[in-house]
Amino acid sequence: MPVTHTDVIIPTLEGEMPAFFCRPTEGDRLPAVLLLMEAFGLTPHIRDVAVRIAQEGYAVLVPNLYYREGGVTFGYDEVEQGMATMWRLDFGQPMEQDLKAAIAHLKSQPEINPDRIGVTGFCLGGGLTFLAACRFSSDLAAAAPFYGVVFDEWIEAVQDITVPIMLFFGGQDPFINRDRIQQIEARFQELDKAYDLKLYPDANHGFFCHERESYHPDAAADAWEELTQFFRHHLRGKPLVSQRSALE
Repeated sequence: MPVTHTDVIIPTLEGEMPAFFCRPTEGDRLPAVLLLMEAFGLTPHIRDVAVRIAQEGYAVLVPNLYYREGGVTFGYDEVEQGMATMWRLDFGQPMEQDLKAAIAHLKSQPEINPDRIGVTGFCLGGGLTFLAACRFSSDLAAAAPFYGVVFDEWIEAVQDITVPIMLFFGGQDPFINRDRIQQIEARFQELDKAYDLKLYPDANHGFFCHERESYHPDAAADAWEELTQFFRHHLRGKPLVSQRSALE
């Protein structure tokens, strides 16, 4: 599906937040996806993922959450720099306001169906996808976080999640270990919340990104199929197709 893309500006309480926006060249009342970036910033890889999602029939917005840092990006060999910048973010009210502004921007676009907005993200963006589900479920139709660090208070806030959610993790991830994944899953079960969780036993952190040493082709391919089916069902009303993971 042909897509068009452009850079846009999202007004926030603390200034202008640049963003990458892409959408199919045809169609209106489009379902939309808020795509949240990795710790490395709004990289070419993340832009490529946005285009791939748009080719599936969605408008996609990728805010540059490092706008207070000048919108920096890092190479995948600059792990320390990326992590340091990530941890300078304020994950409290400022981040929630940024996410709220990005969702509001999508809802304000005439070509977008405001009732069909999903959110996904990787690494930093995976954690923030989880946060968005906790804080903004009423504005979302689906959430799909990939290997995001989830703070204790966000696990506590699972009680506020009312949106369909699918979580992706790697079994060899040093940042989100099996115990943490079990804590997250136990919280959903304790509250009798519906959720889907895909754990790829041999995959590491960043398994979806083909530019990283941790890239796991089989896990990435399976996760893409799961993600696109999840969004087709919850954002476009298509029936789920039963499939067995090639990794199971």
